[in-house]
Amino acid sequence: MSPTSPSPSPSELRIHPSDTPPHGDPGASAEKDPERYWLEHVYQGGSRQLTVRAVIAGMLIGAVMCLSNLYVILKTGWSLGVTITACILAFAVFGTLRSLRLLKKEFTDLENNAMGSVASAAGYMTGGGNMAAVPALLMLTGTLPSPGWLVVWFAVISALGVFAAIPIKRQLINIEALPFPTGTATAETIRALHGHGEVARRKSRLLGLSGLVGALLVFFRDARMGWLTNIPDKVSLPFTMLGKKASAWTLSFDFSLLLVGAGALVSFKTGWSMLLGAVLTYGFLAPAMVSQGAIPEVTYKAINSWMVWTGSAVLVSSGLLSFAFQWRSVARSFKALSGLFGGKGAQEEQDPLAGIECPPSWFPLGFAVLGPVAIFLMVYLFQIPWWAGVLAMPLAVIMGVIASRVTGETDTTPTKALGPVTQLIFGGLAPGNIPANVMSANATGGVGLHSADLLTDLKSGWLLGANPRQQFVAQLFGVVAGAAVVVPVFRILVPSADVLGTEEFPAPASMVWAGVSKLLAAGVSALPQTARVGALCGATLGILLVLLEKFAPAKAKAYVPSAAGFGLAIVIPGSSSIAFFIGSALAEGLRRAKPKLAEDMVLPVSSGFIAGESLLGIGIAMAKAFGVMPK
Repeated sequence: MSPTSPSPSPSELRIHPSDTPPHGDPGASAEKDPERYWLEHVYQGGSRQLTVRAVIAGMLIGAVMCLSNLYVILKTGWSLGVTITACILAFAVFGTLRSLRLLKKEFTDLENNAMGSVASAAGYMTGGGNMAAVPALLMLTGTLPSPGWLVVWFAVISALGVFAAIPIKRQLINIEALPFPTGTATAETIRALHGHGEVARRKSRLLGLSGLVGALLVFFRDARMGWLTNIPDKVSLPFTMLGKKASAWTLSFDFSLLLVGAGALVSFKTGWSMLLGAVLTYGFLAPAMVSQGAIPEVTYKAINSWMVWTGSAVLVSSGLLSFAFQWRSVARSFKALSGLFGGKGAQEEQDPLAGIECPPSWFPLGFAVLGPVAIFLMVYLFQIPWWAGVLAMPLAVIMGVIASRVTGETDTTPTKALGPVTQLIFGGLAPGNIPANVMSANATGGVGLHSADLLTDLKSGWLLGANPRQQFVAQLFGVVAGAAVVVPVFRILVPSADVLGTEEFPAPASMVWAGVSKLLAAGVSALPQTARVGALCGATLGILLVLLEKFAPAKAKAYVPSAAGFGLAIVIPGSSSIAFFIGSALAEGLRRAKPKLAEDMVLPVSSGFIAGESLLGIGIAMAKAFGVMPK
């Protein structure tokens, strides 16, 4: 999710001509009763929204972007935002079909918004710990449940997150008007697309062309054809360390537009922090550990097996402390929790939105139906004690409420903090039970992510005047599509645990989850002495970076490395961090030199690079797995 300008206050809603009432002060009316004002002046009840074509387009686009995110998270550990890209792509596709006279009715802004809800739920199936926990479980145990059971698991956990958003939606969006910056950005993008055809056409062309460039690059790099001379994967930096080329230490230029595109979507601060982390890790720390014999050989897998403890410590300690500094949001979340089952709150007997909002009864009903299914799956698939499964359900609701509020206020879903918190809880309750430790955290993380994702989409709908009940249904369609696609393709890309933790698929998020679980199961004493020192230094560094970011003078904060970027650089190849830095530097340079051009180009071009390379990369990997193409 990417931050943007804060959402308009209720009084600012009147800037749209259709929102302005004929008499009285609309700002005062909005402040006094924002829900009634929205119903009378913003809501577009008669417009087409959740149509069959919007659902189908959302499921198809969301499935494609889910596969793209799967490839990206195995490469980088991050899931990238999909909603804005999906809305641009859908607008371009439907516009083309209409220009060819294959469609009669125009694709409306609210149809695009509903489509975005479907696509977002499907595209984020890789988040919430799903594609961290499952690979981690594979690394730790060597086995996974059958694909069919995993599809059911992902769908049930994600659907629970959708239901968990119901009781807090009106408070967070309607009443408090939390920013949900990505939701606001999506609404503004949809307005621009459907209000200015040339802007939409330009962005869609950029998306398509950059996608083609990304796909061609991966074809000439990875396709093994007799007639084709492949370009190299990487080019080593021009120096040696301990008699080994820089590329042996993963310090090389990576021919990957996916990584450059992903770097362009993060902040420049994150980009240079990753470069700094890569230089210190692979240029100084790794050679020192090899010289001491702590790392047995100069390969990425050997280096990463030691470095993962330092990197995990940076990510977990910084994530937990950053989360702790958001205690006000957490406190407000618990205050909201106390009112879920008591008091009428925003829903008075004369409820103006009774026929539009999701009924409050859907929340307990959803958990009454899906909760026992989730508990059964925990017991049957992962041998988690039934009492631990029962405990996971209310904990998932708590995590969902916290994740939703933090996302609304900061645009960051705190999965990196909530996952380890749940692992620590179940590590204490069921010591030594690795599946309980990992998959219970997956349950709470999945609920938190999809609750926050739905509310982000509902923020877009609130600003555009969409029907929230229809968006709720749209989200469930997306959950089904994402679960059905992500599991079988993951099993093809990752046939065994040996693929993970390699330069091809570093899977840093999974390495962190597996590391935390190992530590809780075996104890700190099981780690080698040097790894313990590395973990202690990493935890201290993570805490120090967060404290500096929080309390340093304003001018000095720009020079404090990002803890998330620095920690990630420790557990992914140095070449990936270099590519991230290049992308972030190019985007930052364009923003400073040509801000308007950057606003138009960075998102569609970066998204195109990522989608083109990841989708063709998956296609080539599947072709090799099925013997269609030589390995």
